[in-house]
Amino acid sequence: MGSSFCGDDLDIDAYSVDDGVLSNGCFVDALNLVPHVFLLFITFPILFIGWGSQSSKVQIHHNTWLHFPGHNMRWILTFLLLFVHVCEFAEGIVSNNQMDTNYLHLFVPAFIGFVAATTSVVYYHNIETSNFPKLLLVLFVYWVLAFITKSIKLWKYAQVMKIGPEYVRFCITALLVILYGLLMAVEINVIRVRKYVFFANPQKVKPPEDLQDLGVRFLQPFVNLLSKATYWWMNPLIIGAHKRPIELKKIGKLPIAMRALTNYLRLKDAYEDQRTPENPEQAPSIWRSMYRAFGRPILLSSTFRYLADLLGFAGPLCISGIVNYMNKTDVKPKESKGDTKMDVYFMSSTELLQHTPVLVVLLFLALVLQRTFLQASYYVTIETGINLRGALLAMIYNKILRLSTSNMSMGEMTLGQINNLVAIETNQLMWFLFLCPNLWAMPVQIVMGVILLYYLLGCSALVGAAVIVLLAPVQYLIATKLANTQKSTLEHSTDRLKTTTEILKGIKLLKLYAWENIFCNSVEETRGKELTSLRTFALYTSMSIFMNAAIPIAAVLATFVTHYFLRNTVPSPSEAFAALSLFHILVTPLFLLSTVVRFAVKALVSVQKLGEFLQSDEIGDDSWRNGDLPVSFDMCKKHMGATKAINRKQPMRYQMDNYEQPTRRQLRPHQTEDVAVKVSSGFFTWGSNLSTLSDINIRIPTGQLTMIVGQVGCGKSSLLLAMLGEMQTINGNVSWSNKNRYSVAYATQKSWLLNATVEENITFGGPFSKQRYKAVIDACSLQPDIDLLPFGDQTDIGERGINLSGGQRQRICVARALYQNTNIVFLDDPFSALDIHLSDHLMQEGILKFLQDDKRTVVLVTHKLQYLIHADWIIAMKDGSVLREGTLKDIQTHDVELYDHWKTLMNRQDHELEKDIQQESQTTLERKTLRRAFYSRETKGQIDDEDEEEEEEEEEDDNMSTTTNRRSKIPWKMCWCYMSSGGFFMVFLMVFSKLLKHSVMVAIDCCLAVWTSSVHQPPTGALDVTIGNSTLKQNGTMASDVINLSGSYYLWVFIALCGAGITLCLITSLSVEFLGLSAATNLHHNLLNKIIHAPIRFFDITPLGQILNRFSADTNIIDQHIPPTLESLTRSTLLCLSAIGVIACITPPFLITLLPLGVTFYFIQKYFRVASKDLQDLDDSTQLPLLCHFSETAEGLTTIRAFRHEARFKQRMLELTDTNNTAYLFLSAANRWLEVRTDYLGAVIVLTAAVASLWIHNGTPSGSYVGLALTYALTVTNYLNWVVRNLADLEVQMAAVKKVNSFLSTESENYEGSLDAASQVPENWPQDGEIKIQDLCVRYDPMLKPVLKHVNAYIEPGQKVGICGRTGSGKSSLSLAFFNMVDMFEGKIIIDGIDICKLPLQTLRSRLSIILQDPVLFSGSIRFNLDPERMCTDDRLWEALEIAQLKNMVKALPGGLDGMVTEGGENFSVGQRQLFCLARAFVRKSSILIMDEATASIDMATENILQKVVMTAFADRTVVTIAHRVHTILTADLVIVMKRGNILEYDKPETLLEQENGMFASFVKADM
Repeated sequence: MGSSFCGDDLDIDAYSVDDGVLSNGCFVDALNLVPHVFLLFITFPILFIGWGSQSSKVQIHHNTWLHFPGHNMRWILTFLLLFVHVCEFAEGIVSNNQMDTNYLHLFVPAFIGFVAATTSVVYYHNIETSNFPKLLLVLFVYWVLAFITKSIKLWKYAQVMKIGPEYVRFCITALLVILYGLLMAVEINVIRVRKYVFFANPQKVKPPEDLQDLGVRFLQPFVNLLSKATYWWMNPLIIGAHKRPIELKKIGKLPIAMRALTNYLRLKDAYEDQRTPENPEQAPSIWRSMYRAFGRPILLSSTFRYLADLLGFAGPLCISGIVNYMNKTDVKPKESKGDTKMDVYFMSSTELLQHTPVLVVLLFLALVLQRTFLQASYYVTIETGINLRGALLAMIYNKILRLSTSNMSMGEMTLGQINNLVAIETNQLMWFLFLCPNLWAMPVQIVMGVILLYYLLGCSALVGAAVIVLLAPVQYLIATKLANTQKSTLEHSTDRLKTTTEILKGIKLLKLYAWENIFCNSVEETRGKELTSLRTFALYTSMSIFMNAAIPIAAVLATFVTHYFLRNTVPSPSEAFAALSLFHILVTPLFLLSTVVRFAVKALVSVQKLGEFLQSDEIGDDSWRNGDLPVSFDMCKKHMGATKAINRKQPMRYQMDNYEQPTRRQLRPHQTEDVAVKVSSGFFTWGSNLSTLSDINIRIPTGQLTMIVGQVGCGKSSLLLAMLGEMQTINGNVSWSNKNRYSVAYATQKSWLLNATVEENITFGGPFSKQRYKAVIDACSLQPDIDLLPFGDQTDIGERGINLSGGQRQRICVARALYQNTNIVFLDDPFSALDIHLSDHLMQEGILKFLQDDKRTVVLVTHKLQYLIHADWIIAMKDGSVLREGTLKDIQTHDVELYDHWKTLMNRQDHELEKDIQQESQTTLERKTLRRAFYSRETKGQIDDEDEEEEEEEEEDDNMSTTTNRRSKIPWKMCWCYMSSGGFFMVFLMVFSKLLKHSVMVAIDCCLAVWTSSVHQPPTGALDVTIGNSTLKQNGTMASDVINLSGSYYLWVFIALCGAGITLCLITSLSVEFLGLSAATNLHHNLLNKIIHAPIRFFDITPLGQILNRFSADTNIIDQHIPPTLESLTRSTLLCLSAIGVIACITPPFLITLLPLGVTFYFIQKYFRVASKDLQDLDDSTQLPLLCHFSETAEGLTTIRAFRHEARFKQRMLELTDTNNTAYLFLSAANRWLEVRTDYLGAVIVLTAAVASLWIHNGTPSGSYVGLALTYALTVTNYLNWVVRNLADLEVQMAAVKKVNSFLSTESENYEGSLDAASQVPENWPQDGEIKIQDLCVRYDPMLKPVLKHVNAYIEPGQKVGICGRTGSGKSSLSLAFFNMVDMFEGKIIIDGIDICKLPLQTLRSRLSIILQDPVLFSGSIRFNLDPERMCTDDRLWEALEIAQLKNMVKALPGGLDGMVTEGGENFSVGQRQLFCLARAFVRKSSILIMDEATASIDMATENILQKVVMTAFADRTVVTIAHRVHTILTADLVIVMKRGNILEYDKPETLLEQENGMFASFVKADM
C-alpha cells in the first residue's frame, strides 16, 4: 500500500479546494509544518557554527551562566509541549490505523513539531550559556508563527467542521494553541526586561554573584531545569572521582544563599520579630521562626511530593488497563466510537486510552515524572534541612559567646549539654525537616490507596488495608523499643571502652605483673553485658524487618481470601495485579510513618531544649564592658585580614557583629590616665545573690606591675574576672581608661589550648613577628619542649593533638598573653604548674623584662610571695574583700603583722626552693615523658624501615589509595572474612533461607496469576464484569462447579504458600541479624586476646588512638551497622534478580535489552560507589573540627571575651559549618544523582517489559502473566538504587573489618616456655634471689640494633644493687630483660639456677616484683589495685600499706580498703600513687624486687623514709634499683654504671668514689 501526505485513496478527492483552501484538512496540516521547518532551517546552522567554535572550550565557563527572565517557566512549558506532541503523534498513528490507506498528514506534523520543540530548547540553552540574547528573536518569530497556524487549525475545527472537545484531536490542538501563546508571552517578557531588541539601550546583566567567585562548585541553583532535575552537572565530579579522590578543594564553597551566615540572619530575624514591645520577656517560638525562615521550600517540596504520590498511582491503574485490554483482544473489539469527517477519522477521547501501546507509553512517562518529582522533593527538603542546621549552629554559637560565666561554672549549663545541642539536637531537627513532608503526604497517599483498592476489589480490599493499618502501631512499638535498646547498648559500650582504655594505658604494668588475663576477663564481662543488649537489639531489628516483609503478604492473603468467601470467586487478573502493586505502594508509607512519628517526637524535645538554652542568662551589658565606640566594626576589619575566605558580601559580615554588639554608652569623663582600671565600691556575684566579692575599691596603676595575693579561695581570680566583666555586678562600677578596654591579654589559671599548632596557639590570630615570637618563646622557656615535638611548633596540640603536661600547657597560655600586643596583661597564677627554675625564669625574663620594657600594665595573681619585692603595687585579699592595697613599703610600715606573716611564708618557700633544686626538677620529668611518648615512635621508626613500610600500607588503607583499580573493587575478601567469623552454619542458614524465601514469594505471585487466569477464561462467557460490586454471569451450574473446585484448590495452595512466605521472612531476618551478632562476638574476642597478648614493642610503635579506634568506632560498625546493611543488600539484590527472572520467563524478548541495561547499571554503580565513599569521608572529616570548635569555645569563653576575639571565632565557626555543609550537600546530591539514574533505568525496564509483552502477545501469555511481569518490573524501580546504596555503604563498613583484621595478624608473645611450670619449677622459686647475667645481648626487635651488648654480672642473694647511667644507656632495658619482655637473642639470665627464657611467661612474671617509674592505678577499689587476683588476706594488705606510709590515709577514706580509685588514680596525688605502687610490690612477697626510677615523683622527705623502708622490709631480698638521683644508691652493696648498652663500672660505691675521674664519681659530684 503506497503512502502520500494526504493519503492515496484515489476515489476521494484529497486535494480538492472547492470550499476554500482552509477547508482542506490536509492543507491546514501542511500549513502547520511551516513554522517547524522554518525554525529547523535557521537554528541548525547557528547551532553547528556555534558548537564548532565552542568545541575548543567544551566546558563553558560558568561565569556566563545567566538565566533569562522566565527561565523555569520556559522549560516547563517546553516539556508540556513535548508531551502534547507525543499525544498528538499517538493519536495520529491510531487514527491512521482506522483508515484504509496511510494518511501521513495525521502524524508527520506532530513528529516534526516534536523535533522543533526539542531544537528550540537546545538552542535556547546555548544562547543562555553564551549570554547572547539577540539570537532569541528567531524563537520569538517561531512562537508567533506556530501560534497563528495552530489557531487557524483550531478555528477550522470549531467553525467549519463543528468538532468539539469530545474528540481528542480538538483537545490536543486547543492545548497546543495555549502553550504556543504562553511561550510567546515568555519571549515578549524577555524582550521587555532585557531590552535586547527594539530598544535603544539594551540592559547589561552580570551573572549571579556566586558564579563570579570561582570557588563555588555547587551549581544546583544555577543550572537549567533539566540539569537540575537529573543532576547532570554532577557528572564531571562523580566520574572524575574515579581517577583521583575528591578533596575539599574540589567541592569548593557554598553558594551565598546556602551559607550559614545568610541562613542565620534569616532565622534570627524571624526569631527576634516575635519579641513584641508589649511583652519583651515572652520567649519567641522556635517552631514559628523555623516556619517563617524556611517554610516556603518545605511547601515547595510538599507540592513535589504530592505530585509524585499521585503519579505513583498511575502505575497500578495502567497495569490494570493493559491486562484488561489484553484479555479482551481475544474478543473482537467493539465498533469504534470515532467519526470520519472530511474523509479523515476523528477519535473520541475515551477510545485513545483503550489502546495498550498508548497505556504503555503513559505508564513510562508517569514513572519518569513520578521519580523526578520525588527526587526533587527529597533534594529540596535536604537542602532546607542543611540550611536550617547551619542557621541553628550559628545561633547556638552566638549564644555560647554571650553565656554568663556563672552559668558555666555553677553547672547550670555543662559542656556536655552544649555538645549535645550541637551534635545531637541540631541534627535531630535537620532529620525532622528531611522527613516532615512525609507527615502530611503519607496520610493522603494511604487514603488514596485505600480508595483505589475499594474501587478495584470492593469490601475485601478494606480487610487487607485494615491488616496493614492495624499492624502499623506494632511497628511503632518496635521502633521505640529499638531506640531504648540502643541507649543501653551505648552505656555498656562506653563502660567497655573505659576499661579497655585503662588496660591499654597500663599494659606495661599488666604484662610485668602477669595480670593480662584478669583484666582481659573484666573487659569480656562488660562486653557480655553489651552483647546481651545487642542480642535484644538484633531481635527487635529482625522483628522490624520481618514486619516490613510480611505485612504485604498478609494483606494480600487477607484480601483475596475474603474476596473469595464473599463472592465465591477471585478478582480478574487486571484487578488482582493492580491491587497487588497498590499493596506494595501502601506498605512503604506505613513502614516509614513509625520512623517519621518517632523523629517528630524527638524534634519536639530538641526544640524544647534549644528554647531553654536560648533563654538562659547572658553576660551583663555594662557600659564599660562595651567601651564608647562601636569598635566591633574595626575589630572585625582587623580580624578579617586573617581569615582566608574571600567574601564579596563584606557588609553582611560586619552586620553580624553589629547585631551582636549592644549599644555603647559614652565614657565618664573624670578618669585620669595614670589609672588603667578602677573599681569603686564593687559588689560582685557568680549568680546566686550572695556576693562573692564585696566592697572592692581598687585601682590598677598604668604601666606598672600589680600583684594580687591571698590564700586559696579568697577571690583573687574572681577579682580579675570581675574587672573583665564576667561576673554579675550587684553594686558599684568598674571603669577603664579609654585606650585599654579593647587591649587586654589574659592567661587563665586552668590553661586553655586551641586545637591548633603551637604557633597558632601563641600568636592567637595576631600578625606573626618572628623576633617577638622568639623572645616570647625564650621568656617562657618553651624552646626545649618545642624541640621535642615531632613537627616543632607546627605540631598540633590541644584536645585532639598531643597531650602536653600541665606545666607545658600553662607556659603556652602565658606565652599567648605575652605575645599579644596589648596595653594590659592579666596573668592568673601563671606559676601554679611550674617548678621553681621555670617560675624564676618566667618572672625575670617574661614579666619583669619583656612586659615591663614595653611599659605594659601587668596584673599578676600569685602564691609565690618571694616575688613581692618586684611589685610596684600590691593588693592583698582575704575572704572576698580587699585586705590591703599599696606598695610593699606601705604595707611594711602600716601593717607589720601581715608583713611578718608574709616573711615567715617566704622563708618556708625559700626552704622549699632549696629542696626543689636538689631534686631533678619537675620540668625535666615532664620533658622526659614527652620524649618517651615520641621516642617509641620516632627513634625506633628511623632505624626500622620495614615497619614504616608496613605502617604506610596501613595508612593507605586507612586513608585512600589513589590507584583506580583498587578504588572500584568491592572488598569481597573482607566480606568473606566477616561471614566466616559468623560461623559456617549461620552463613548456610542465611543463604539457604534467603533463596527459599524469594522463591516462595515468586511462587505466591505465580499462583495468583494462574488462579485468576483459570477463573477468568474469556470463552466461558463470563466476561461481563462490572467493576466495583462485580457479579459474574454464570453459564450454567456446570461451569461454576468446575471453577469452585479449582478455586478452592488454588485457594488452599495460595494460603499455604503465603504461610510459608511469612515464616521464611521471620527466619531470614533472624538469621542475618544473628549471623552479624556472632561475627561481632568472635571478631571482638579475637581482637582483644591478640592485642592484650601482643609483645610490648607493638604498643611502642602503634599509637594508642589507633588501637582504641579498633575497639570503639570499628567495633561499633561491626556490631550495629553491617548486619542491617547486609540484610538490605541481599534482600534488594534478590528482589531485583527474581523480578528480572520472572519478566524474562514470561516475555523472553526482554532478555535482548538486558545486556545494555546491565552495562549501564554497572557503570552507574561503579562511579557512584567511589564518589560516595570520598564524599562520606569528607563529611566525616569536616564534622569533627566543627564539634571541637564548639566545645573549645565553651571551655575558653573567658579568654576569648577578654581578648575580644569573638568576631574571629564566629568567622571561624561559620567557615567550619559551611565546609561541613558543602560536603554534606554534595553527598546528598550524589545520592540524588544515583537515584534519578537508577529510577530512569527502572522505568526503562518497565517500558521494555511492557513492549516485549505486547510484541509476543499475539501468541502466548495470558493477561494475568503480563500483569505479573509488569508488577515485578514496577518493584525493580524501587530496589535498584538500594542495591547500589547498600553496596557503597557495605564497602565503607567493610573497611572496619579490614582494620580489625590487620591487628589479628600481630604476633603474640611466646607464653609457653620449655619448662612445665607445675612439675619442673619449684613452688617457691626464686627462694634465694641469686641472679647471674651471662653475655647478655638484648634488642627490642629483630630489625633493630641491640640495646644491651654482652653484659655480664653476678648478683648475690639479698644484695642491694644500684644501676645508674645517662638517659638511653640501657638501664630500663636491663630491668625489662629480667621479665623477658625484650628479645634476648644472645646470652642468658639465670635466677636461682633456672634460665628465665625457658620459663612460661606467666610463671616468671608472677614470681618477680617491679615498681615502675610512672605510677599506674586502675579505676576500682584500693583492694583491687593492690591485689587483683584476690590472693591475700586483709592483714597482709594493711601491712603493705603501712610499709608504704599509706595506712592512715587509707583508713581515713570512706570504705577503707574498698575505697574507690578514679580513672588513672586522679583522686590521689602523684606521690601517693607512687606509694600505692610500692605497696603493690610489697604485697607480692617475691625475693627479687626491681625499682625502675621509682622515686622520681616523690619529695625528698618521703623518699628518705622509703629508702629506709626498702632496706628494712626487703633486708633479706635482692633489690635492684635503677636510679636517676645517684645519692639514692650510695648505700647500695653494688653499683653498676652503664653507658650505651655496656657496663662501664662495676663495684662497691665506696671503691668507685675513689676513682676521681670515674663516671660514677662525676655523677655524684653533679648531684650533690
